Amino acid sequence: MSVTGVEGEERNDFTTAESKQIRERSLRLLGSLLSPLRSKVALTMVVVVVSTAAQVAGPALIAYGIDRGLPALLKQQDWMPISLTVAAYLVTAVVGALLIAYYTVLTAKISQAILFDLRKRVFLHTQKLSLDFHESYTSGRIIARQTSDLDSIRELLDSGINQLIQGILYMVFIAIAMFSLDWVSGLVLFGALIPLGFLSRWFQKRSQTLFRQTRVASARLIVQFVETMTGIRAVKAFRKEKRNEVEFGGLVEDYRSINGRVIQLFGIFDPGLILIGNLTLVIVLLVGGLRVAEGGLAVGALLAALLYTRQFFAPAEEIAMFYNSYQSAAAALEKISGVLEEEPSVPDPTRPIDLWQAKGRVSFEDVEFAYKQGRVVLPGFSLDLPAGQTVALVGSTGAGKSTLAKLMSRFYDPTRGTVSLDGVDLRRLHPKDLRRAIVMVTQEAYLFSGTVADNIALGKPEATREEIVAAAKAVGAHEFIESLPGGYDTDVNKRGGRVSAGQRQLLSFARAFIADPVVLILDEATASLDIPSERLVQQGLLTLLADRTAIIIAHRLSTVAIADRVLVMENGQIVEDGTPGDLIAGTGRFSQLHAAWRDSLV
Repeated sequence: MSVTGVEGEERNDFTTAESKQIRERSLRLLGSLLSPLRSKVALTMVVVVVSTAAQVAGPALIAYGIDRGLPALLKQQDWMPISLTVAAYLVTAVVGALLIAYYTVLTAKISQAILFDLRKRVFLHTQKLSLDFHESYTSGRIIARQTSDLDSIRELLDSGINQLIQGILYMVFIAIAMFSLDWVSGLVLFGALIPLGFLSRWFQKRSQTLFRQTRVASARLIVQFVETMTGIRAVKAFRKEKRNEVEFGGLVEDYRSINGRVIQLFGIFDPGLILIGNLTLVIVLLVGGLRVAEGGLAVGALLAALLYTRQFFAPAEEIAMFYNSYQSAAAALEKISGVLEEEPSVPDPTRPIDLWQAKGRVSFEDVEFAYKQGRVVLPGFSLDLPAGQTVALVGSTGAGKSTLAKLMSRFYDPTRGTVSLDGVDLRRLHPKDLRRAIVMVTQEAYLFSGTVADNIALGKPEATREEIVAAAKAVGAHEFIESLPGGYDTDVNKRGGRVSAGQRQLLSFARAFIADPVVLILDEATASLDIPSERLVQQGLLTLLADRTAIIIAHRLSTVAIADRVLVMENGQIVEDGTPGDLIAGTGRFSQLHAAWRDSLV
C-alpha cells in the first residue's frame, strides 16, 4: 500500500523520504498524463513564446518611435520611421492577441484531455481494486478524489499553468528587453530579484504546508457530509443530528481557521510584492532621470524602462496566485496518485486457466486466512463441497461463515492453502470464468438506477424480456413487479427507492437466477424478508438452487431446511457436519439452535 494510502492519506507529518516518494509518484502520474499530448504541448509552447514576445515588444517600439521616429519627423519631415513604428506596434498587438486566443484554446484542449484521462483512470482503477480496499477506504474519500481533488487540478490546468508560463516568459523577455535598451536599468531590475526571491521562497515554504492542510480539511468536510447523507436513516433512527452538528461545526471551523491563515499569508506577500515593485520603479526613474539630464540616456529609452519595470512585477503577482492553485492541485495529485498506485490484493492471474464447463465442486485445502496480520479467522481449514449439493452454514456471529463465502467468491485470497473450483485454484482461474461460475447474493440487495428489468438483467446483460420475466417468475417476484406503476419498466431510483427491502431481495434472486451460475452463495440473503415473503420465496429458492452447488448462510433455520447438508461453524472450524434431520435428532449445537428457534415460533 502506498505512503498516503488508506491509513496515511490524512497525515501532514511525512518524513523527508516519504515526501520525496510522494513527489516522485505524483510526477510519474503527471508524466504519464502528458505523454500522449507531447505534440500539442510543444505547439502550445511555441505559440506562447511568440505571443509573449509580441506583447513585450510594445515599450521597445515606443522608445524607438520617441527617440528615432519623432526627431526624423520634426527635423527632416521623414514620416517613414514613425509610420513603421506605428505599423509594427499594431502588427505585434494583433499577432499577440490572436496567438493568446489560440494559446487559450490549446491549453483548454490539453486540460480537458488530461482531466478526461484522469477521471477515467480513477474510476476504472478504484473499480478494479479488491474488496479490502473498499472496506477500509470510505466512500466519502473516494468521492473527494473524483470531485474536489479533480476540481483543484482543473483549476490549475485552466488558469494556474497559464499564469505561471506566461508570467515567467513575460519576466524573462522584459529582462532581455531592459538589458537591450539600457543595461544600467537592467541591473537595477536584476537587483530587485534578490528581495523578490527571498519573499517568494518564504511564501512558498509556508504556503506548501497550509495548502496541504486546506485539502485535508476540505476532504474531511466532504467525507462527513457524504457519510451523513448516505447513512441518513441511521442518523434519524439514533437522533444523531446534534452530534453531527457539533462534529461538522468543528470541521467547518478547522477549514475556516486554515483558510484564515492562508489569507494572512497573502496579506503579507501581496503588499511585499507591491513595495518591491514601487521601490524598483523609483530607483529606475531616479537613476535614469539623472542620466537623461546628463545626456547618457534617451527619454524614450527611460520611458520604456519605466514601462517594463511596471510590467515586470505584474506577472510576479500572478505567479504568487499560481501558488494557491498549485499547492491545492499538488496535494490533490498526491492523493489521487496514491489511490492509483494501490495494487489489488486479489490480482488477476498472469496465465489464467479457462474453465468453460464448470461442474461446481468447491474445495478448501488447509486454508488459513486473516484480515489483518496476527488475527487469524480461519486456522487450517479444509472442506470439500461436491457439485450439485446444497449446503447450509450456521453458527454464531463471527464464526467465519461470511469469510468462507468471500474466499469462495474470491473477494479475498487465503493467506495460506488453496480454494479451488473443479480442481482449479481460484487464483489461476480466468476472471470471466470465475464470475460466470460463482455468484454471491448478500443481505444488501443493491439496486442500481434504472428499470426493474435493467437490474434483473445485470446477471445477464444480453437477456431478452422473456428471460427476464421467466427469472422473476421463478423466484416469486413477478407478481409484485406487475403491480408497480410501470411494471418491469419501473425506475427503481437510487438504492431501489420504489421497492421495499424484501422486494429488492427478490430482485437480487432473479438477478442470480438469470446469471445461472454453477455455484450460488446466499449470504444472509433472506434476512430482509418477512415471514410471509420468506414462505413465498421458498419455492423460488428451490428453483434457484436446483442443479447447482449452493451455500446458504442463514440465521433463520427455516431456510436451512431446504439444504442437503448442514455445517455448523465455531471459531473458524466445522464443529458439526450432517443432514438437517440427523443434526436435529442429535444433541449437538445445531439441535440446540433448532430447538430454540422452534420454541420462538410458539
